[in-house]
Amino acid sequence: MTVLSDFLPYIVFVVGLMVGSFLNVVIYRLPIMMYGGWRKECIEFLELAPEAVPLPQSGRPISLTEEEPFNLALPLSRCPSCKAPIKPYQNIPVLSYLFLKGKCAHCGARISGRYPAIELLTAVLSAAVAWHFGYTLQTLFALLLTWSLIALTFIDIDHHLLPDSITLPMLWIGLILSLGGVFTDAHSSIVGAAAGYGSLWLVYHLFKLATGKEGMGFGDFKLLALFGAWLGWQSLPLIVLLSTLTGAVLGVASIVFAKRDHAAPIPFGPYLAFAGWIALIWGESINRLYLASIGF
Repeated sequence: MTVLSDFLPYIVFVVGLMVGSFLNVVIYRLPIMMYGGWRKECIEFLELAPEAVPLPQSGRPISLTEEEPFNLALPLSRCPSCKAPIKPYQNIPVLSYLFLKGKCAHCGARISGRYPAIELLTAVLSAAVAWHFGYTLQTLFALLLTWSLIALTFIDIDHHLLPDSITLPMLWIGLILSLGGVFTDAHSSIVGAAAGYGSLWLVYHLFKLATGKEGMGFGDFKLLALFGAWLGWQSLPLIVLLSTLTGAVLGVASIVFAKRDHAAPIPFGPYLAFAGWIALIWGESINRLYLASIGF
């Protein structure tokens, strides 16, 4: 067991690379599948001709036609420029990108460096989870949460969406895990889920009442409820504080240095995800340090 525990972070690092490759697929395709579903519902409900409702567009390239299936499995991976199929040996996480020098093997089109970056990020965070929790049940579920947060973060960056198909199942998993006390007890989990959703719901409506504008999306409520369910209500102040500070600092920096329009919406989900992951790994230690610093 000791030998396995020593090698566990390295094993999980390799697994994380492979999972990161799959997350790239989820991040790109899931929003398209959602848009396609909404489009189909609009056509059926309003009884419109398909050509009357344009195919979805976004900040990232979208390839969607009426003829071919589009899901997490199909079509098989292919170059977005020349549509040439990507062979299995050309799809090895990180290594294939380096071997191909970041270009399509068929047409030479540039491949975004974000793909290997997400693979590496997933691997590093996965290894950190394994190193922190060790050979325990907590590692298995903390990995699942970590991978979900990575997908949610980049989907929110690209589309300002936090899909219910990820947040809601993960929220329920957190509640179920609390019955066994995996991360927190059932009482703290139930109160945390309610408080997480309710607190941002209240902030949303107060902001809207004061300004007439919507300050955040309902997906943010569900994401904070998710963390409340997994980590208990005790984690929420830390998560809210960290996410708010991070959002404020990066938001101001993007306006000052990147010349971002101050009126442009900024997705809050990535900051919540970052703060929630920090709370997952070091939340108890941070809370203990804080309580000790104020004499408790």
